[in-house]
Amino acid sequence: MLSELNRTPADDSAKAAAARGMLVVVSSPSGGGKGTLIQRVLSSLSNLAYSVSYTTRASRPGELNGREYFFVSTVEFEEMIARGEFLEWANVYGHLYGTSSAQVVRERTAGRDIILEIDVQGAANIRATVDDPVTIFILPPSFEVLRDRLISRGTDSPEDL
Repeated sequence: MLSELNRTPADDSAKAAAARGMLVVVSSPSGGGKGTLIQRVLSSLSNLAYSVSYTTRASRPGELNGREYFFVSTVEFEEMIARGEFLEWANVYGHLYGTSSAQVVRERTAGRDIILEIDVQGAANIRATVDDPVTIFILPPSFEVLRDRLISRGTDSPEDL
């Protein structure tokens, strides 16, 4: 009982912070290698969750709804914005992308770390609104390597490239 009386709010804050998982943000240009890096990290760490983003873009061959992204209509995405469901969101080349606040809060509150794979705009939005993210920016080896990666993907039009 005496220890309970001597406990301070600072003690409670320290315990809460220690129990809260980290928010790790990995960003790069499209084709920069963030997906490859994240898959390697996820395969080696058990207490790390992956944040599946929402997007209005069409799925690419091999992508599954709920695995790579949650694919939604523009109307649905805008309704989610209006309800305040995104930790961050951005318009990237005419498509909307966003991170679910609920998923991030749920994982961190449970003490699990969560990793976000987002573009540069999204990372800047996270830094502006979250007080403790760990942010990582990946640069491709060169512009030529980046262009070759995007071309070999075969998913972008020449205009998008």
